[in-house]
Amino acid sequence: MKLALVIIFATTLAYATDPPITQDELVRRTQELYDAVAPGNQEPWKKYFADDCIFSDEKGRTMDKAKLMADISPMPAGYSGAIKIANVQSRIIGDTAILSYDLNETETIFGQNLTARYHVTDTWLRRNGDWQIIASQAHRYYEDPAIGKADEKKFPDYVGTYELAPGQIRTVTAEGDKLFVERKGMKEQLFPETSDLLFRKGIEGRILFHYGPKGGVDALIDRRNNEDVVWKKTK
Repeated sequence: MKLALVIIFATTLAYATDPPITQDELVRRTQELYDAVAPGNQEPWKKYFADDCIFSDEKGRTMDKAKLMADISPMPAGYSGAIKIANVQSRIIGDTAILSYDLNETETIFGQNLTARYHVTDTWLRRNGDWQIIASQAHRYYEDPAIGKADEKKFPDYVGTYELAPGQIRTVTAEGDKLFVERKGMKEQLFPETSDLLFRKGIEGRILFHYGPKGGVDALIDRRNNEDVVWKKTK
């Protein structure tokens, strides 16, 4: 009986004195994960993700470990890339560690270079002395589209007052080669993605102008997440 108590005490003491994981070690392991993405190496992902993990990616997909492993495969021929960790923050309390960081992705597709930025928060959990990710959540940073060329000949069609509901109005004005939308004293420039598709800097969504059956613009469409809020033109 005494021997059993000694073994239990020694095991408990070993866990109690086991130093918590460090931010540097979490970063090292996490970078190992992302270095394995391009070649499609599943081994670090199998090692560092718990069997009962929840993984939610920037596309809005939520996966268990089996689906996550199935999603990791080598980049196709003609593709290459790298993902690097930046702007790390952590909170390590007892057997739980939170790692929050940015990912800077570079990708080359048949000689053409692309970049993207993401933010990820991982929750690491220590069980039986082993640290693994139990949950991971990612989102992609919004970036404005490239500015295209405006069709200034259409500006007179766009200019006017648009109403969403009584007392809720927007006005569109043109100043030279620039187009503006104003609501409640806030004036914002509309930039062209294409001649008929416009956006406001730093704001996700698009502005379109709808032409009615008589040929003139009869509405401003505020498109958000592929859903439209329609402002009817009053004058």
